[in-house]
Amino acid sequence: MEQLLWTLGAFFLAIGLVVTFHEFGHFWVARRCGVQVLTFSVGFGKPLWSRVAKDGTRYQVAMIPLGGYVRMLDGRVDDVPADRIEQSFSHKSVQQRIAIVLAGPVFNFIFAIIALWLMLMIGVASLRPVVGDVNVDSIAAQAGIQSGDEIYQIDGRRTAEWQAVNLALVERIGDRQSNWIVRDADGQQRNVALDLTGWDFDPDSESTIASLGMRPMVETVSTRLADVVDNSPASRAGLQPNDKILGINGTMPMDWEQIRSFIAEYPDETYVFTIERDATQRDLEVTIGNQNGVGFLGVTPFVEPLPADYRFTMQYGPLQAIPQSIERTWQLMTLSVNMIKKLITGDVSVNNLSGPIGIAVASGDHASYGLVYFLSFLALISVSLGILNLLPIPVLDGGHLVYYIIEWVRGKPVPEHIQEIGFRVGMILLFALMALAVFNDISRLTP
Repeated sequence: MEQLLWTLGAFFLAIGLVVTFHEFGHFWVARRCGVQVLTFSVGFGKPLWSRVAKDGTRYQVAMIPLGGYVRMLDGRVDDVPADRIEQSFSHKSVQQRIAIVLAGPVFNFIFAIIALWLMLMIGVASLRPVVGDVNVDSIAAQAGIQSGDEIYQIDGRRTAEWQAVNLALVERIGDRQSNWIVRDADGQQRNVALDLTGWDFDPDSESTIASLGMRPMVETVSTRLADVVDNSPASRAGLQPNDKILGINGTMPMDWEQIRSFIAEYPDETYVFTIERDATQRDLEVTIGNQNGVGFLGVTPFVEPLPADYRFTMQYGPLQAIPQSIERTWQLMTLSVNMIKKLITGDVSVNNLSGPIGIAVASGDHASYGLVYFLSFLALISVSLGILNLLPIPVLDGGHLVYYIIEWVRGKPVPEHIQEIGFRVGMILLFALMALAVFNDISRLTP
């Protein structure tokens, strides 16, 4: 229950912030254009709090915290007195109406820049994108990528840390090839080309990096024992700190994950452990303990940390963070546009669409990781909302923009009955898209 409340709270906060900022864009530009704003609402439904300001605008907080809206004086739906006609949205020039409609998505992009600016000033703990293991016959192996290589650039985009690698790879989904620059431990650079024609990436089961057959360089868990618990199966068998487990029942060599899995699988069984102690190899009979049906020894291995220069904090001052946040926002914008294009062309499956459930789960996850990760998620959601609203679908901002641009070009508005048909078609498309996204969310949650 606590996790559910955390997830819902993070979801409502994320959606509330990005949608309210979107609506504030419409509100701010409308006021600058002389349009009377009747209501500025944070949330939908029954108002929980409201106040009418001196300028006549009702500011309110409503019951359903899933966004908000701005209602303007509009001669198409309101009886506008003659003395207030100049304050009506419908009476403004087509250029002003375009500016008001465009302001919502633009403010989403501004919000993303602010969120990323704050994130970069706080600082993000990062790892250099150095490759650890590479699977035999994988896409990465076939391209010539080796353990210890650092991914320096992907398709002309600098990749200073693993998140940059992941974003660059997501952008390549549906493509046939990706050109990388990698450098080895000696700093020698080389170009590699990855053949992506057989790339099968399932975002629900693995990362983009793992799907190419490689893993990041991480801390290594040694087979040498750092600690042996008193009166444990290990201590009773004679195992001591600094012993190195080489193998079990003649299977050698073994890494720690193999040893851990073997121990867990065979509780109450006795096996011969081959160890190294003081440069001498010896065999010990060990009876594995039993904890609720799972085998255990009572030992802790040494963990060999990454070299210090593999870790760094990506942090900038207030001025230096501005161009970095703008560049990252632009990358998110191009990524969103490319994904929409690939969905339309079929290069990316519609099964990758996520709806409110998927966003809620991601909100909770990112919030649990800390403020900097939540800010990064807010930037992604804000950019996605801005791009989505610019789609030329009636009922969205992009659909209104299409009507106003046509009006600007031909010198008169699009006929009302044409607009009405467009809005109905747009509603059907939007509901179908939302239904598909929710279906995908439920499918991911269902085993």
